[in-house]
Amino acid sequence: MVKEKKSVALISVFAAVFLTGSKLIIGIVTGSLGILSEALHSGLDLVAAVITYFSVSVSDKPADRNHHFGHGKIENFSAFLETILLLITCGWIIYEAVIRLVSGNTHIEVNVWSYVVIVGSIIIDINRSRMLSEVAKKFNSQALEADALHFSTDIWSSSVVLLGLICANFGFYYADSIAALGVAVIVLVVSYKLGKRSLDVLLDKAPLETINKIELILGTFSEIKHFHNLKVRTAGADTFVKVVLTVDEQFSLIQAHKICDKVEKEICSVIDRCEVFVHAEPQVISDNKSE
Repeated sequence: MVKEKKSVALISVFAAVFLTGSKLIIGIVTGSLGILSEALHSGLDLVAAVITYFSVSVSDKPADRNHHFGHGKIENFSAFLETILLLITCGWIIYEAVIRLVSGNTHIEVNVWSYVVIVGSIIIDINRSRMLSEVAKKFNSQALEADALHFSTDIWSSSVVLLGLICANFGFYYADSIAALGVAVIVLVVSYKLGKRSLDVLLDKAPLETINKIELILGTFSEIKHFHNLKVRTAGADTFVKVVLTVDEQFSLIQAHKICDKVEKEICSVIDRCEVFVHAEPQVISDNKSE
């Protein structure tokens, strides 16, 4: 599992190196802000891809003396760092685009290589985004999912730049700066989504979808009279569940333990990489508490 995650993350790093270099060279040669903004975007993609590579290498390490809940949150932290990098990208793109539009210095040199590097970028991003997404879903990896979402937006931003180049080819040079602003808007939207998701996990926000699944599972057990104190947190690909069950007071300790085992197995069969802690108490205790 770790080997496959590292392999796809490493491929993403190599792709980012190639795209950053090619966009930077063509952007400097043509003077296109749209391509230069894409080069900076790809440069930060490279940093993000490297962070992702190291995070997936560490995240699947088992729990140890200093990390009782494992190392999964390194993936969420990686996704949060990607958000910061994306916001930095936006700041530079917006600044340069506004300066060029205000000053009127929007002339660029468009050549065949401008189209080659952008079209090539779109093709590469389509393939690596699809590859990352498949592996992210397979292993429930937020870091790889963040990378996949990141690169899927690169497809749209490159398409916007391509449209700007086409317009510039017909003399509408200001379209390049407008295209760069379009890239910035796309990046801002992605930054918000990535940042919110990663921050929610880092702050242990309860995953409502997972909670609903667990509540439905608990409702299928006739032996369970009530349940309370259901708590769920995630860390990378791992989910941790804690719940208190109330059962018939006539049940023996062994019977109550068997019910807990059944509940744990059922939850783990529905939620991948899930660690469940179930505490059972007799119904009479629950009733006394409520009085």
